[in-house]
Amino acid sequence: MAHPIFYTSDDEFPQSGGQCGGKGKHLFLLQECGFRVPHFVVIPAETLRGADAARMLVIASAVRQHLEQVCGSASRWAVRSSAVSEDGREHSFAGQFDTFLHVSGADLAEKIAAVCASAHSARVLAYRQERGLPDEAAMAVVVQQMLEPEVAGVAFGAHPVSGDRHEKVVSAVYGLGEGLVSGLLNADTYTLHANQQISTQIVRKTEKMVFDSSQGTGTHTVQVPTALQDVATLSDGQIRELAEALDRLEQHLGHPQDVEFGWAEGLLYLLQTRPVTTPLLDRPLLEGDETFCIWDNSNIVESYPGHTSPLTFSFIIKMYEAVYRQLMSLMGLTATEVDTNRDVLANMLGLLEGRVYYNLLNWYKALAALPGYALNAEFMEKMMGVKERFELKGLPVRSRWRERLRLLNLVSAMLKNGWSLPRMRKDFERDFEAVMQTYGRINFQGKTPETLMALYVDYEQTLLKKWKAPLVNDFFAMIYFGVLQKLMSRYHLDTTGSLHNDLLCGARDVVSTEPIRRCLALSATIQDAPATLQQFLEESPEKLLERYQNGTLPDEIQQQITDYLARWGNRCVGELKLETITWTMNPVAFLRIIQSYVHQGTRPMEATIDLDIRAKAERTVRQKLSGSPVKRLIFNYVLRETRRLVSARENLRYARTRGYGVVRDIFNALGLRFHEAGVTDAPRDIFYLTQAEIFDFIKGTSVNGDLRELISLRKKQYAAWALAPPPAERFETTGMVYVGNDFRKSRLPATAMAGDTLMGIGCCAGKVTARVRVVRSPEEVQHLEGDILVTMSTDPGWVTLFPTASAILVEKGSLLSHSAIVSREMGKPCIVGITGLLDRLRTGDVVEMDGSTGHISIMSTPTQTKKNT
Repeated sequence: MAHPIFYTSDDEFPQSGGQCGGKGKHLFLLQECGFRVPHFVVIPAETLRGADAARMLVIASAVRQHLEQVCGSASRWAVRSSAVSEDGREHSFAGQFDTFLHVSGADLAEKIAAVCASAHSARVLAYRQERGLPDEAAMAVVVQQMLEPEVAGVAFGAHPVSGDRHEKVVSAVYGLGEGLVSGLLNADTYTLHANQQISTQIVRKTEKMVFDSSQGTGTHTVQVPTALQDVATLSDGQIRELAEALDRLEQHLGHPQDVEFGWAEGLLYLLQTRPVTTPLLDRPLLEGDETFCIWDNSNIVESYPGHTSPLTFSFIIKMYEAVYRQLMSLMGLTATEVDTNRDVLANMLGLLEGRVYYNLLNWYKALAALPGYALNAEFMEKMMGVKERFELKGLPVRSRWRERLRLLNLVSAMLKNGWSLPRMRKDFERDFEAVMQTYGRINFQGKTPETLMALYVDYEQTLLKKWKAPLVNDFFAMIYFGVLQKLMSRYHLDTTGSLHNDLLCGARDVVSTEPIRRCLALSATIQDAPATLQQFLEESPEKLLERYQNGTLPDEIQQQITDYLARWGNRCVGELKLETITWTMNPVAFLRIIQSYVHQGTRPMEATIDLDIRAKAERTVRQKLSGSPVKRLIFNYVLRETRRLVSARENLRYARTRGYGVVRDIFNALGLRFHEAGVTDAPRDIFYLTQAEIFDFIKGTSVNGDLRELISLRKKQYAAWALAPPPAERFETTGMVYVGNDFRKSRLPATAMAGDTLMGIGCCAGKVTARVRVVRSPEEVQHLEGDILVTMSTDPGWVTLFPTASAILVEKGSLLSHSAIVSREMGKPCIVGITGLLDRLRTGDVVEMDGSTGHISIMSTPTQTKKNT
């Protein structure tokens, strides 16, 4: 130690390095790896412990004297915390302690003391308590020469959300990186993939953070020159240089790193590093323990939002097993191989505190059973959209020759299925309609429990396990959509990242938009009938239902309502849940929607925005491929097939809704029979039982002769779960799932709440600036009056709200989710997959959203508006 009270960047890493804290230790390690690091001083915790004001002046004076001798008296300094427990793999303490930038020599003592004091702040104490950490306050301080970078940012050696070690993510801004870390400035984002391709997301950067020369200390924001605002902050070469640095650091330190960097005068400087603390990296995913599992509801919540009844879950878990069995057979597995995975396929889902989750362990095991996995696991993972790597144990050992043969069988089977898919779809639709007509003629209410049980078993065998066409269509929709995206990149067609979405607009053949057209037509008919118009303006939905049931509405309106309920009555929120009360069962909700359209004067209109978006995108493609007839031929073929497959995917999903509707009718009839027989207190109590419990009670194989107590227990459980915070979107369990596991300890990093920018997946082009309306259930509102719809997820039951929204923002979802497909069909600007959307936005906020880029800027909040006025 050259100096009695501090270490400098010219020293070797001290033996007592633990007293330098996490940040100080890592600065020495950066130098040890040969990286360029601005000159720094570390004041160890032992020096600062118990220092009073006089002692602090002595320490700061010694530090200042050294720094000015080495770097010059005009230099400015960053004063940062380096707590002993900071920047570790378990706990980063990111943003918890104070940091001061561009500090003058005269202010060093004050700022060093302030950083030390921040170890005792309320937020740090709360952070420690939340994580069960001891109330220690050992604080070292780093004083580092300020860099004046042209560009600065943060780079991650593994994806900070998914934990994928094959991807590196870089965020960069002009000026000081503090503008990014604080969330005050928009940042460009670059993702370096395993194949060395770089995905870029360039945003408009109107401001940057720099030294505040007018004050002589601290920082402020200034305008970025107009010519640079939409230009990438980093070149591909700079991204690759950062990636090489991240690889070297991971090799040296044994863990992916989170690095703050700056580019000054053409040189890369590393300012600090810490381990990436994404939970997905904290442990091997199985650690040799087959009881370890990850549960995730980010996709399935669109189909089963909120709480799902035991009856529905017992039904759908069997349906998933049947579907995945068929999928394995379609992909070339033998009957023996499929049967070997029977336990996996029977447990693809979980019901945790009444909510449906994917069992990712079993999903991944099913993936690993497919041909080609052993030859190229990474390719199979990307093809199937897997975000996490499970290091599965005990996989079957096959020779490469045997695996190639299995892969050849897969390719052969899929080519055959792809060739026959149009015929398969027609056959499926014909057979499906025949089954629907057959069961539609049955009066379930007049049947005995034994007959209803037999009808269900027959129905299950007849239809629900013959789902080949939708499965094959979904597979090829995924493949062709991916190929379309790749051609966009390979042919250099897309500079905005949204052209593939624009090309899918305006198909006009998606069945999900037909209910909207029917509703708008009914609204117009009512508005053209003065007497009925007055009734819809003044009377309650219940009174209107009474008029409809008595047949006293005009014949045309009466018929339109009847036709709608007969065809679309099952298309409602939660339509795949058996416990859902559909519009057919209770048309009041439907009439309330029609009333809202009538109140607003909403009518059908020949909207061409979707066709205009599509035509513009097609012109762009034609122009860019005008000199390449072969490329144009290939591209047009892929586009045509993608359009057909994506539309068919949404249309075939409605067949599932109708198919589930028959199951709902059977069990509603069973509920009534049970109630009439005194087995339950109410007809709808049956939804608190599982399918097996119901059938066992009918057959006499039930171990419970009194179902009332069982139903009462489950009602109490669901009531308690309704009052508690919901489990995390993704969490892990070990051993027995309900024993010793925390369902609310998320495996996803906490959402950053600072800043006025959100990002998602752009699904339909269009820029909108408007007030947002946060809606958690479509029953909450009758119309949106031009507000932007903001919600967690949508199913087809939400579609009646879309016409009165100016745009759509959804926290969950993907490019092939219901929200994305329907918004493209309607030409409504739409962004999905927006992490933290409902945490960040409140009704009344005004945002500017771009459906092409997925970028959302918060312009104002009700609080701000009130202050301004």
